[in-house]
Amino acid sequence: MQSDIIVFSIFLIFTGAAVFAGAALYLRQSMLVAYIALGCLVGPSGVGLVSDATTIQGIGHVGIIFLLYLLGLNLHPQKLLQMLRKATLVTLLSSLAFAAIGYLIALAFGFSTTECFVIGAAMMFSSTIIGLKLLPTTALHHRHVGEIIISVLLLQDIIAILILLLLEALRREVLNLTDAILLIGSLPALALFAFLFERYVLVRVIQRFDTIQEYVFLVAVGWCLGVAQLGHAMGLSYEMGAFIAGVALATSPIATFIAESLKPLRDFFLIMFFFALGAGFDLSMLTTVAIPATVLALVMLTLKP
Repeated sequence: MQSDIIVFSIFLIFTGAAVFAGAALYLRQSMLVAYIALGCLVGPSGVGLVSDATTIQGIGHVGIIFLLYLLGLNLHPQKLLQMLRKATLVTLLSSLAFAAIGYLIALAFGFSTTECFVIGAAMMFSSTIIGLKLLPTTALHHRHVGEIIISVLLLQDIIAILILLLLEALRREVLNLTDAILLIGSLPALALFAFLFERYVLVRVIQRFDTIQEYVFLVAVGWCLGVAQLGHAMGLSYEMGAFIAGVALATSPIATFIAESLKPLRDFFLIMFFFALGAGFDLSMLTTVAIPATVLALVMLTLKP
């Protein structure tokens, strides 16, 4: 039965994660490595105890949405705008440099022009979830570093939208300017809607029933996932929508309570996400991509701060 498979998969993920995480901590490694290693071991390319990680990956994606939502809750809108202005030039220059390096390395290994472009574009971006999960735990340092990192990642998300448009244009051999303009305009439109709705509707509803913690929790989750879904419908990512939802609510007195309440829920889904990430590795292709992937990894780990 499907329910038995789901229960067994969840049992395997969390029981195995507890064992692997303990070993990782003993070896002074990040627990994220343990989750990914567990996925590789029991996934389709490993012993095959989990034959299809697609459903788990979809569920785990919710963890990333909550992660960005909670980051937004800790960033005041005015402070975020200041950080974006400071990070714009650095982000653009570094993205172009890493794209060029990735393109040249891929070209040296005999990849096609389109493949080189895709690999170069991939080298422009950092892992949102890895970067944020490895932030320092000190509150003051976390806030300062988090503001810088999220500013860069937000700009990279905008660049990613443009890259996807360009890739689609290469596939169709034509660039749709209307789609490009609509996508670029989606971000400020979604932000405007979120801030207006938060100010005139959401805050008043929360204040009316703020003594009922269960209701506040439901409203917080619904607001996060609702704006994330709206962002996706407008051509943005779920993560971008969730982040905007968090920033819009950051000035509310109840933002801190919401952030603390959602952390266990976030961690639950993130463990599933990292497991699915490891389970999704196709180990049969390892011999084909091992050398170029190793070279790219070494170069990027050396050059990227």
